[in-house]
This record gives sequence, C-alpha cells and structure tokens, in this order.
Amino acid sequence: MLSKEHISEQLDTQWAARNLIYIEETGSTNDDAKKLGEEGAPHGTLVVTDLQKSGRGSRGRNWETPSGTNIAMSLLIRPTAPAERISMLTLVMGLSVAEGIEDAIVAKRDRHISKSTLMDFSREMLTESKMYPQIKWPNDVVIASRKICGILTELHMNPDNTINNVVIGVGINVNMTDFPEDIKDIAGSVLSTTGMKLDRSLVVACVMKRFEENYESYNKNFDLSLLRDNYERRLINRRKIVKVLDPKGEYEALAHGITNMGALLVSDEEGEEYEINAGEVSVRGLYSYS
Repeated sequence: MLSKEHISEQLDTQWAARNLIYIEETGSTNDDAKKLGEEGAPHGTLVVTDLQKSGRGSRGRNWETPSGTNIAMSLLIRPTAPAERISMLTLVMGLSVAEGIEDAIVAKRDRHISKSTLMDFSREMLTESKMYPQIKWPNDVVIASRKICGILTELHMNPDNTINNVVIGVGINVNMTDFPEDIKDIAGSVLSTTGMKLDRSLVVACVMKRFEENYESYNKNFDLSLLRDNYERRLINRRKIVKVLDPKGEYEALAHGITNMGALLVSDEEGEEYEINAGEVSVRGLYSYS
C-alpha cells in the first residue's frame, strides 16, 4: 500500500521526507517538487505519486509510472555544495536506492525466517545472489541484469547564479510484471527479478533513510570519498570490459571503479588510465544490459 500515512509510520529520518506530499495522480513529480521549491518548501521535501503520466527519464525519454505497481518520487534538497559538485548527488541517490531496496528485501525475508535460523543469512546470502541490487555507472540500479530504477537530477538556479534547489527524481519498478515492448529486454522490477512483492511505502522509507545517511557523508567533503567503497561494492561494471561511446570514437576499456568525484576509472589495452565523466560519454557493457 502506498500512502502518506503508511510511508510516514515507517519513516526513520531526521529531515528526508519529513515534509511529505502524496499525490494520487500527477504529470511529473519533478515538476511538482520544482514548484514547491519556488514556493519555499523546506530541504528534504518529498513528492510521491501512485500514477505518473509525464515523467522524464534520461536523454529525454518518457518515464511512466502505472498505478498500483511502482514508485515515482522526487526529493527537493537545498544543498550547500558548489554547483560543480551537484552532479554527484545522482550517484548518491543511486547508491541509496540500491541500499534501500536491499533493506526492504531483508525486512520482508526477516518476517518469514525464524530468528533462530536467520543468523547472517539476510545480508551475506543476498550479496551472493541474483537478488543483490547493483549499480551500472553512474546511477542505474540493476537486479539480475535488469534495470529497475531511473534517476533524473535537476538543478535550479537563482537569478544571481546561486543554487536555489536540486530536485532528484526517482522511478523504481517495484511490483510491475508487464513491460512495454521497446524496453522489455532490459527493464525489470523487484518482483520480476526476485519473486518478492514489496510494500512500496516501506521501499520509499528505506530509500529516504539511506539517502539521508549518504547525503550527510557526501556533505562533509562535497564528494564521494566516504561513500566510494560502498558504491564500488555494488558497481556491476567493475573489473569488466565496457564499451566507451566517446564522440571522438568508440573504444573498449577495463573498468576499475570510481574517483572521489564520481568519474569512472578505466584503462585501455596499453594500461593507460582514463577518467570518464557522466554526460561526456556513454558506457555500455558487453554482457547483456550489465
């Protein structure tokens, strides 16, 4: 069940989603959050909807959220970081979504396994299974090589060129089983990849808790230095050959991890290392969607 009351009663945060706006149906939660930001809504305001008709995905793609199955939400934050460090927040949210989904899966499994037999099953076995949420750099959340989440971060500036706010839009396929023809080979949901039907309100609460924690870590240095290990642990590209789609020419490279600024570290056949920044080039795996 997705509702303001059900999310609020499971929320364990200081500021993230404490100003919670739930809308049954909307065009775009990012647009809703932007308007709220212009009206002075506080840091941590979260807009959640059951049905989104005109959501925006990456590269201008449409991201629809059918009723009763998925999550469409947008978090409004008012960062103190310099504008050139804001793009890293997309990676912070990607990590938070992966961690939050894992928390929700573990919570559901904990209810079905007696504590005497649980031991460390939930985390350790999940990490080694196909149910483990991973990240395809920079911010696609993937389970069993299927994309289950899209993230779109939008920066809104003041007339004096200072930051007014940042809106991070998140679309998570939770209990969806039917996918449009054009994406059915790469898209999935938590249910379709793990067989587990999750409480969407719990997923929202878990993601918000993780984002609040991760944002505070990011905010200490305005970089990913304190989150890098956790991010790389989930990085599906790591130690794999990727195709770098550079406008100057495509090439294959070995992915190693990320920098403190969120760039992807790769090396070519000669062993020379490069830093790839999101937005400048695209990276594709040579192994299914991953």
